[in-house]
Amino acid sequence: MTHTTIEYRSDGGVATLALNRPDRLNSFNAAMHAEVREALDAARDDDAVRCVLLTGRGRGFCAGQDLSDRHVSADAAAPDLEASIRENYNPLIRRLTEMPKPVVCAVNGVAAGAGANIALACDIVIAARSASFIQAFCKIGLIPDSGGTWWLARLAGRARAMGLALTGERIDAATAKAWGLIWDCVDDEELAARSTTLARQLADGPTMGLALTRQAIDAAFANDLPAQLDLEASLQGRAGRSSDYREGVAAFAEKRKPRFSGK
Repeated sequence: MTHTTIEYRSDGGVATLALNRPDRLNSFNAAMHAEVREALDAARDDDAVRCVLLTGRGRGFCAGQDLSDRHVSADAAAPDLEASIRENYNPLIRRLTEMPKPVVCAVNGVAAGAGANIALACDIVIAARSASFIQAFCKIGLIPDSGGTWWLARLAGRARAMGLALTGERIDAATAKAWGLIWDCVDDEELAARSTTLARQLADGPTMGLALTRQAIDAAFANDLPAQLDLEASLQGRAGRSSDYREGVAAFAEKRKPRFSGK
């Protein structure tokens, strides 16, 4: 694949997708949406890929929508933002959350607007200490999209979700970790190594079991305990029929490191 707005490569079971419009803080235009969708589909369909690592190039992770890609003025017809979300952002979030493999996000700088919520949609988020998160929608009269209202309320609670969404206040990576929005905050020079190591660890793991774990945890937000117990039983049944389960038990009995196949 030839790309102009992203970088994509697969190595050692890890597909690395880097947003690559550094002059625009990796903000999304139509071309980037198409290329990211294509790359995520390729990662999903490639059996050699066992984990996806999402990051950005330059000094920012992603500034959300490139506003210069839309014509907005007082004397022009209003753009159809509902169509934009349904055609671009919602399919992107669904690809991330339905990926049958773990998704790690390395936030290397500012994550603003949809960029922040794309990061939150990933399974494990590690941010550089200099990174920051901004729900910038209120500054231009919009609401958080790309799953923002869903993630913020569940991860940070209503009070913090309302504060972030209504004020557009920037929070740093350390605060995002303390509030439970992300998994970890590391020194800037450690981000690449730490996120790559984690991605490779997950790529060596029991891929199907990890994907089922995500499915169960996400469902817990809506289920009561009896429904969640039923779901766990069903998903555990699927996991128990996997080759990885048999390999994991054999490795435990033989006191060796398991060699998971992801199947």
